[in-house]
Amino acid sequence: MNSQPPDPPPAEPVRRTGGRSARVCAAVHRAVTELIAEGGADQLSIPAVATRAGVNPTSVYRRWGDLNGLLADVTATRLAPEDPPPDTGSLRTDLLQWAERTRAAITTPEVQALLRHAVGQSATCPGPTPRMAAREQQLATILTRAAERGEPSPTLGQGLDHLLAPLYFRVILNLGPIEPADARRLVDDLLRHHTGTCNSTA
Repeated sequence: MNSQPPDPPPAEPVRRTGGRSARVCAAVHRAVTELIAEGGADQLSIPAVATRAGVNPTSVYRRWGDLNGLLADVTATRLAPEDPPPDTGSLRTDLLQWAERTRAAITTPEVQALLRHAVGQSATCPGPTPRMAAREQQLATILTRAAERGEPSPTLGQGLDHLLAPLYFRVILNLGPIEPADARRLVDDLLRHHTGTCNSTA
């Protein structure tokens, strides 16, 4: 009879987070945004991105498949809201802060180029994109909170049509710069026409 204790179970493999994979991803994303800002999405290629990022093109193909897959990932990452929706206790203040964050996020040269490319790809990718879905969810949260506080609130559809869509529309069609005052005006127009309330002194 063997009195030796049983061998311990094999150790679980150590899963590394970050590391080289994260560095490669960050370098590739940075290369895409730099190249797009310089020449637009139409001038991009996997070899050009790989050269700028200092990685092997094979690594880019293996991770993202093709240029469209890479651009979709970069766009979703760059446009994903980094902060939770504002919760100041006032619908107008929440909308003002949210609209300004959105305006600032989508008016950089690289994001404008990414958005225009995404529109060109939308015919083969029906339905809401993750980047728009995230903004829509934030707006829905703001409006729901206001309604729960008893504030007169527009519907989500009204918010999309009269606030979010105009911001994106002007960027995508290159209709000129969008200033902070433009975002404030859109918020006040939304509240004035769909709730009958607007305090433009803030």
